[in-house]
This record gives sequence, C-alpha cells and structure tokens, in this order.
Amino acid sequence: MKEFVLIFRLDNAASAVKPTPEQMQERMNWLGSIAAQNKLVDKGNTLSTGSARTVKPGNLVTDGPYTEIKEFISGYIIVKTEDIEEAVEMAKANPIFKIGGSIEVREVIKRD
Repeated sequence: MKEFVLIFRLDNAASAVKPTPEQMQERMNWLGSIAAQNKLVDKGNTLSTGSARTVKPGNLVTDGPYTEIKEFISGYIIVKTEDIEEAVEMAKANPIFKIGGSIEVREVIKRD
C-alpha cells in the first residue's frame, strides 16, 4: 500500500471558519468510512487561515495568507491505498465540493 495526502482547498477562508453541524456530520461520516476500511493513516488537522507567516530566503518573514490568494489550504488527511486512482475515488466522496472546495491528492514519498 502507498500513502497519499489529501489536501483540502477552499475558495475563501469564510467557508473554513464555521461549518454547520450538518456539514460537520457529513465530514465525520466521510472520514469514518475511510477509517472503517482501515485506510486512514492520519486524520490530519484543520489549518488556520488567520494566523500564518511565510519565511523566505534571507530569513525574511512576511504575514500571510494573502488576500490575493485564490484558494486557501484548509486542512489535510493521509490515507493508504493501492494507487492514486483509489485515493482519488475516496476524495470524490468528500462533501467539500458542496461548498466550492477542491482536493489535491499527492503521494507521500518516504525518505529512508
């Protein structure tokens, strides 16, 4: 099995701040279905959109995220599947699409 990170993106930070109880239940049901298959490696976390810094070359530190950014990364989880196609199929069932979000799926490359 390989590991894949599912990175959740939203078009605006407001969508990530306060989900409705129904939205939370849908998310928990989706996550529970992955856990029930024993394919959840890391339940991940929600990432702050209001408290962030960017460190650039030369140790320059700037505030972020920036208002001109089109999408915000709102969180992630890590799953284990046979291949990326299976991870993509898992992602397709996530309720984030109902609020205009998207999910980026990437393989986790382990360093020995």
